Amino acid sequence: MMSLPDFLSRRVIRKRAPETGTICLQRRRIYILPTGTGILYAATLLAMLIGAINYDLGLGHALVFLLASLALVSMVHCHKNLLGLNLRALENPPVYAGETAQFHFLAVAPEARPALEWQIDKTPGCPQHPPQLLHLPEKTETHLCLGMETRQRGWLVLPRLIVQSRYPLGLFRAWSYPWPQARCLVYPRPIFAPLPPSQPIGKGGAGPSQEGDEDFAGLRERQPADSPRHIAWKAAARDGGEKPLLIKLFSGGAKAELRLDWTQLSADVETRISLLAGWVIRAEEAGYAYGLKLPGVQFAPARGAAHKRRCLEALALHAPAPGAEK
Repeated sequence: MMSLPDFLSRRVIRKRAPETGTICLQRRRIYILPTGTGILYAATLLAMLIGAINYDLGLGHALVFLLASLALVSMVHCHKNLLGLNLRALENPPVYAGETAQFHFLAVAPEARPALEWQIDKTPGCPQHPPQLLHLPEKTETHLCLGMETRQRGWLVLPRLIVQSRYPLGLFRAWSYPWPQARCLVYPRPIFAPLPPSQPIGKGGAGPSQEGDEDFAGLRERQPADSPRHIAWKAAARDGGEKPLLIKLFSGGAKAELRLDWTQLSADVETRISLLAGWVIRAEEAGYAYGLKLPGVQFAPARGAAHKRRCLEALALHAPAPGAEK
């Protein structure tokens, strides 16, 4: 069953659009209603008032009016706890699909603001995280981080926020809906598979190679493009043919680079993108210079954090071209 604040937010409260810059909560943006405890408190006062009238108790009247005034003062302080609050969105680090996106903000208030509850509003198909309690000191910028689950690659746009307060007695709930303009880039969910064969980087250009041919560096699983001359036959004999064939790796020769090409894969669009994302991560970890080729986008072989970020961004924002699914 829909709660009264949710009903007001859907039916009565005016819709807003995302806002740039610093958001300041003014009176017109703050809503307040009694909580369940507040309603019970009012019912108790009403019963006490009826008893005081029935038995003509002067002290009973004084106690009821004292408690009622306490509730009114509580309502004023609850509303004031949000008044004048400033919020500004910060840059958000990218994440991989399936991870929790972290949205960062700076909040500041002209006076100390205790017991503020922050939360991202409900989004269809996305679980809502519990509210985060934050105490704001006077005139001091406080960092706030709110999480949101990710489902797919691309830009994740921040929904509106909910900031609420039940301070000081919990009799009233004041809330507002700030909506900073913020987004987080979601990289594809990587699928890790063996890297494609590498090519040498020499003075004469690139050509077929097998990671150099001087010093033995280790073993890896064989791929269809590998030469039979580099199969570790002794290791295959020890395994008795029960494990995949292994390829001998060598170091000390020409440096190697990788060509990560869309056309090397035969799968649907999202699977290709996830496989390429896994290749980019593995190639960067292995220290290869690697290039990336997508329909309409191509990056020359390079390495480093900036190159990795460019490749993952291209994969995250890639839109399937006509016939790319084939």
